[in-house]
Amino acid sequence: MRKKRGAISPTGSVHWSETMAVEFVRTICPYCGTGCGLILEVRDGIAVATHPDRDHPVAKGHLCIKGWTAHEFVHHTERLTAPLVKRGDGFEKISWNKAIALAVRKLGEVADMYGGSAIGGFSSAKCTNEENYLFQKLIRAGFGTNNVDHCARL
Repeated sequence: MRKKRGAISPTGSVHWSETMAVEFVRTICPYCGTGCGLILEVRDGIAVATHPDRDHPVAKGHLCIKGWTAHEFVHHTERLTAPLVKRGDGFEKISWNKAIALAVRKLGEVADMYGGSAIGGFSSAKCTNEENYLFQKLIRAGFGTNNVDHCARL
């Protein structure tokens, strides 16, 4: 699957031996809502390279520069893997159930005290159109406010 890449395609710096177990995993690029198809090259359980999925109907084998580097954040040491809550000067990991319950409680307190218009939502282009639709529906119907925006507009 290794091939010569173009001028704006990264060459990568991952080294491996031929004895490592290799697997190719089809997935969707996480960088925007377009949904381009990727094939992650996984060696011994670690994503080491990204290849375009030539059979995918969205990008038809083309990737932007962000897409070419989609594998780099998967195993990054600073990647957040659990919700965090501020405790004193630091942060403490909590479960997803506790994080959601805390967010519901705190947003409810703000809405009760100041009204729904005191709350706003800011969405991401990394989400799908469907996820962004549901998010804006939550803000508009759930909190009764039109204070919703999206990073792609900036």
